[in-house]
Parts: sequence; C-alpha cells; structure tokens
Amino acid sequence: MLRWTFSSRRCPRCLRCDMDKALLDAFRATCFMVCLDEVEWAGIRIDQPLPASLHALVGDRAWGFITAWNPLATARPEAENLAAERELHAALKQLPDTIVRPAIGVGIDWHEPSLFVVGADTSELDSLARRHRQLAYVYGESGTPALLRVIE
Repeated sequence: MLRWTFSSRRCPRCLRCDMDKALLDAFRATCFMVCLDEVEWAGIRIDQPLPASLHALVGDRAWGFITAWNPLATARPEAENLAAERELHAALKQLPDTIVRPAIGVGIDWHEPSLFVVGADTSELDSLARRHRQLAYVYGESGTPALLRVIE
C-alpha cells in the first residue's frame, strides 16, 4: 500500500499501476466536500490541513473520504453507482464507533457522490475501497494534511 501526498513528488508506481498522471492531477484538483448540516459544507483538499469546520466532528480520530462510484475510474450507469454507494454506506455504518456523513467529490468537469467517515482506520477503508474497486481514497488523522491513499 502506498501512502501518497501530492507535494512536489510524483508517484513512483504510476507507470506500473492504474493511476496515470492525468488521474493523479484530477485527484489533486478535486474539492472533497463534506455535508456538515442542511446548509453548510466543508471542503477538503489533498495536501492541505482539514478545514476548521471539521475539527469538532473529527476530534483526534482518523477520517476518510471514500466512494463506490465509477470503479477503476470507469463510468457506469447511475443505478449501479447508487446501489454500490448504498452498500458502501451500510458497510461503513456497521463499523463500531464511526460517524458517516454525506459528501461529494467535485472535480473540474465531474462530480461523484461520496461518504465522509470518522473513526475508521485505513485497513477498514482499504478493504472497502478494494471491494468497490476504487483506485484511491482520501484520508487523514487529527492535525495532518489530507493524503491520497492509492490502492494496489
């Protein structure tokens, strides 16, 4: 498993995995929006600290931003994406002591419904990302910048 931040480095595996530079750039350009309540949203950016508005929700726990949409970065019908996202949501709700919030990844010319989860560790999120054939997800811990976790 590769922990990857986008600082100024380049993924050394890009030529050997499903993540090419264009996809890595798309992740970096994405704003990962978390629904705080009926009207307020907080935006997470890779390699940036968690927004202050999320600190009270997260506290000192690990968090992740994950989706089940468009496995292997390949578009599929909305009905299939919705069913997969419901399955992911149900699995996250089964994890002990977790908080799950609606979220959405907003790129330059695309968006994907997602979920923000507090309290799940990377082994749990890795397993769910693999099950839903995701190439990566965003995660962090209290006081650290948001990181991209590339799934092998």
